[in-house]
Amino acid sequence: MAQNAPAAVAERKPKKQRQSQFSGMSKALIRRETISAYLFLLPSLIFFVGFVVVPMAMCLVYSFLDMGIDVSSAHFVGIQNYVEMFQDRVFLKGLVNTAVIVVVAVPTVTAFSLWVSSAIYKMKPIPRSFFRCVFYLPVVTGTVAVTVVWKWMFNTYNGLINQVFGTTTNWLGNEATAIWCIILILFTTSIGQPIVLYVAALGNVDQSLIEAAEVDGATKLQVFWKIKWPQILPTTLYILVITTINSFQCFALIQLLTSGGPNYATSTIMYYIFETAYRYQRFGYANAMGVILAIIIAIFSAIQFKVTKTDN
Repeated sequence: MAQNAPAAVAERKPKKQRQSQFSGMSKALIRRETISAYLFLLPSLIFFVGFVVVPMAMCLVYSFLDMGIDVSSAHFVGIQNYVEMFQDRVFLKGLVNTAVIVVVAVPTVTAFSLWVSSAIYKMKPIPRSFFRCVFYLPVVTGTVAVTVVWKWMFNTYNGLINQVFGTTTNWLGNEATAIWCIILILFTTSIGQPIVLYVAALGNVDQSLIEAAEVDGATKLQVFWKIKWPQILPTTLYILVITTINSFQCFALIQLLTSGGPNYATSTIMYYIFETAYRYQRFGYANAMGVILAIIIAIFSAIQFKVTKTDN
């Protein structure tokens, strides 16, 4: 037994000592650097708490109140605002319209942006920059200016679209076509940023893997699905989430073009929140709808994170 003991001790591997990344630093220096880091973060933290966390908390509290513009006259009504919401025909109509916009616009914007980016990123620097600028221009152009142009294009008598088709259709005044006009405008103003992001992401794909796959006889579809797609998946997730949020919050186009009409055919949750708060002075009810909208956006974003789960 005594002879085997030294051998057993020799076979044991020495334990690696855990070295802290701050092992060579004094406690005073660590404390000073920690304080400096928090001081640099403080302005952003104050902004986030003051303009995000506090308004969210106030929105949740006010959603249980029946209040107008005068907060002193508010009184507690519990979940009555939420009960009324799902009995409100206009809110349910806005919920359906919002769902249509999101379901149509988000995949269309993502797929079209990826298709255009796949063609652009192979071009030489000058034409590539030109096309990125062209597609990104509506993003940096003011919403009011873009809306005025589209309103003229959809004009019943002298609009460009009716001139091309030789018709006198009231596109924005027709319940069957108004929502699709909104989706079309939203589409044209939403593809700029995804195209720029996709061009950058595709340009960072490892070309050696693509060349090796092509040498092995892989088709273009196989190269895209097996090599390019996994590497641009994080960018796709970001585009999906941002486009979804923008689609849910579509407001300016509707306010300037149709004001929710005709017969609430283009009214969305976001527009109805504005209308309820500032036209009907029902801020408690509007806050309740804002809470529901935030929950719906969070659920959609969580589903997208789950579906496009990646290790990157």
